Amino acid sequence: MAIERWSPFSDIRRFDEVFNRLWRGANGLQETSEAWSIPLDVTRAGDEVVVKASLPGVKKEDVDVTIEDNVLTIRAELASEGEKEEAGYLLRERRAGSFYRAVRLPETVDSENATSSYGDGVLTINLPKLEEKKARKLAITSA
Repeated sequence: MAIERWSPFSDIRRFDEVFNRLWRGANGLQETSEAWSIPLDVTRAGDEVVVKASLPGVKKEDVDVTIEDNVLTIRAELASEGEKEEAGYLLRERRAGSFYRAVRLPETVDSENATSSYGDGVLTINLPKLEEKKARKLAITSA
C-alpha cells in the first residue's frame, strides 16, 4: 500500500469538475431552446429606431407583429415539410415550429406611427420618435 498525501482541496476540485460537466450539459439544453428565438438587430437611424428580424423561410402571412405597453412582440411560424420517421436524416438543423421574441421599446418611440415591411426573410420595423421627445436646438442669445 502506497502512502498518498491527502489534500482537502482535491475533493473540492473533483466535485467542481463534476458539477461543471453537469452544468455544461444543462446549458446545452438551454442553448437549444434559446436558438428558437428570433435574432434581432436594433439600430438608431436619425429620428427613428429600426428593428430588423431574421425569419428565413417564413411566409409574410405567418408573421405577427404587435406593440402593446411599449413591448414589441414578433411571433412567427414555420411549417414542417411533412417530416417522416423513415426520412433517414444524417444531419438535421433546419427548424420548424413557432418562434417568439419580445423587446421592451424606449419611451421615446411613437408606436402609433410604426411601419413594417418584409422581404427576403427579413422583417424591418421602423419606429419614429415622438415629436415632443425629439431633441430641440436652443437659440443662444447674448446676455
